[in-house]
Amino acid sequence: MRWEWLFDDLEAQLAAEAALELDAEVADRTRRERANLSLVDRLVGARGGGSLQVRVAGVGVFSAAVIDVGADWVLLSHGSGREAIVPMAALRSVTGLRGRAILPGAVARGFGLGLALRVLSRDRAVVDLVDLDGQRMIGTIDAIGADTLDLAEHAPDLPRRSENVVAVRTVPLTAVALVGRRV
Repeated sequence: MRWEWLFDDLEAQLAAEAALELDAEVADRTRRERANLSLVDRLVGARGGGSLQVRVAGVGVFSAAVIDVGADWVLLSHGSGREAIVPMAALRSVTGLRGRAILPGAVARGFGLGLALRVLSRDRAVVDLVDLDGQRMIGTIDAIGADTLDLAEHAPDLPRRSENVVAVRTVPLTAVALVGRRV
C-alpha cells in the first residue's frame, strides 16, 4: 500500500510540473504573438465589429466602427452613418479593440492614404478636412501629390467652380487628421 501512495504522489508531482511548463509555454507564445501584432492588424480584426471610442488629433473622441483598413489609414463609420478616412498617424488612441486580430486571413488594403483620397478627388466629392491642429476646411480635393493634397475651398452647398472657390490650399498628407465625404 505504501508503494502505491509513493507512486501516486510522484505521478501527481510530474503532472503538476508538466501543467506548469505548459502554462509557461502558452504565456510565452501569447506574449510573442502579441509583440508581432500591429495596430493595423488589430484594426483589421475589428472590421465590421462593434463601436469603438476613437481619439483623433485635432478632432477629439468619437464613437466609430471600422469599415476598412489600409497600410496607413482606417475608414471609420461615425455619427449617423457618416464615413471618414483617418490616417494612422492621426490616431491618438482606440478604446475597445480586442487584444488580437480575430479574423484569420484578413489583411489590410495594399494601398496608402494618397490613393484612398484620390477616389474622393476623382468623384469630385465635397469633403470636410480636419488637420492635426483642428483646423476644419470644406471643399473639393483638386489633386493628390506624392505627399500633399490641394483642396479647393468653397461653400458646402456649392459645386466646385472657379467662381465659388475662395482659396486653393495645399495640405501635407502628414498634417491630415480626418477626411469625411459630405453627404
